[in-house]
Amino acid sequence: MSTPTAPPTAPRPPLTPAPAVSAPADSAPAVPDSRRSVDWRLRFVALSLIWGFSFLLIKVGTDGYAPFQVTLGRLLFGAAVLAAAMAVRRERVPRSARTWGHLLVAAFLLNALPFSLFAYAELTIPSTLAGICNATSPLWGMALSMVALSEDRPTRRRVAGLGLGFLGVLTVLGAWQGFSGLDFGGTAMALLASLSYPVGWIYVRRTLAGTGSSALALTGSQLFLGTVQLAVITPVFTSMPTRFPLLPTLAVVALGALGTGLAVLLQYGLVQEVGPTTAQMVTYFIPVVATAAGVAVLGEQLSWNTPVGALVVLAGAALTQSRGHRKAARAPRPVSRN
Repeated sequence: MSTPTAPPTAPRPPLTPAPAVSAPADSAPAVPDSRRSVDWRLRFVALSLIWGFSFLLIKVGTDGYAPFQVTLGRLLFGAAVLAAAMAVRRERVPRSARTWGHLLVAAFLLNALPFSLFAYAELTIPSTLAGICNATSPLWGMALSMVALSEDRPTRRRVAGLGLGFLGVLTVLGAWQGFSGLDFGGTAMALLASLSYPVGWIYVRRTLAGTGSSALALTGSQLFLGTVQLAVITPVFTSMPTRFPLLPTLAVVALGALGTGLAVLLQYGLVQEVGPTTAQMVTYFIPVVATAAGVAVLGEQLSWNTPVGALVVLAGAALTQSRGHRKAARAPRPVSRN
C-alpha cells in the first residue's frame, strides 16, 4: 500500500500493487551495491508479513484516531525513514519544479488518497476484506493500461484474467446473495483505493521517466509531499487528539515506519537482487497474510466465499500479468530476449 515512484530510467512500473509500493518492473532502483547480510527469501517473507499486517495496523489505529490522523501519522513516519535512508546514502532531492509538480500529483494518487480511503473503509469493513480489495489493483491496472498505454495490447490471456479476477471479486462480495450484510460504503472506498494505485502508476510512467533523480530520492520526496497534503487536510476535518492510546499509537508508528518506510527499502533491495518479476510475487501473499492476521488477531469472521473468492482474484491477477509463450523464431538469433 505504499507507493514509491519509478526510477528515472524506468520505462514501465508494474501493474501489481503492494500495500505500500508501486515499484518499477523493468529496471532496478538506484540502491548502492552491497553484500546482503540476510538471504533474499527471508526479506521476501518479511516484506509479505509487513504489508499483510498493514491492514490490521490500520484497523487498530482507527480504534484510537480518526482516519485522516492515521494516514498523516503513517506518511510522517514513513517519510522520516526514507529521509534517514537518503541522508545515509547522500541522495539529493529533485531540483526541477516540474518534477516536484508531478510528484505532488503522484503523492495524492499513490499515497494520500488510497491510504485515507483504506483508513475510512476499515471503520466499517473487516481488515480481511480490505486486504482482499487491495489485491484487485492488478486487475484495475491491466484494464486501465490496455486503454491508456498503447503498448499494453489486450490478449486473450489478459482478458481471461480480467474476467476471472472480477468473478472472484463478485464471489468475495457474495453477489448471489444480493450482497446481503455488505457495507457498500466501506467496500466501495477500499475498491476505489485499489483503483487509485494503477491510476497513479500510469501517471508516474507518463511524467516521471528521465528526471535524473534516483528512485529513493523520488520516493522520499513523494512521501514528504503526501505528508504535507495530509498535514493541511487533517486539521480541517478532525480535531487535535486529547489522548494518545498506547496500542493505536504503536500501530500508527509501525504502519508508517515499517509498512511505508522500511518496506520500501526492502522492496527496492529485492528488485535489485532477484529482479522485478520475483519481487512482485510478494503481492500474492499480502491478502493471505491480511486474512490470517484479521482472523487470528482481531477475531474477524470469515465465510467460505471470502477465501475462495480471494484465490480466484489472485489467479486472475496472475493471469493478467503473465505474458504466455512466444512463438519460436524461424532462424536462430545470437541474442535471446527474455
